[in-house]
Amino acid sequence: VQLQASGGGLVEAGGSLRLSCAASGSIVSINVMGWYRQAPGKQRELVAAVGSGGSTNYADSVKGRFTISRDNAKNTVYLQMNSLKPEDTAVYYCNADRVTYYTNRGPNARYDVWGQGTLVTVSS
Repeated sequence: VQLQASGGGLVEAGGSLRLSCAASGSIVSINVMGWYRQAPGKQRELVAAVGSGGSTNYADSVKGRFTISRDNAKNTVYLQMNSLKPEDTAVYYCNADRVTYYTNRGPNARYDVWGQGTLVTVSS
């Protein structure tokens, strides 16, 4: 089971970016999928999360600007980021708290699975 993030880049303040994170493997289901970020010199923080049923949770700093969504058929989570600010500059990581997948011995689960990170840079 792997998570592959994409979509980062350089954008001017006020601009938009869309991040994607696709899970691969013989996946049965994924519980909560989320996006975290880590700015230089700071701790990693939760940006947004979405449950398997679509319930969402956002950091106060991104409410009204970012939208998280997921496509369960594609095992993919998205983060639409609008009205970007320089303080949004960070490496963004996707996460799945529990991934159930098939093995030749039956279903198994992995917990706290992370993608490789994608850099978002917002210039002022």
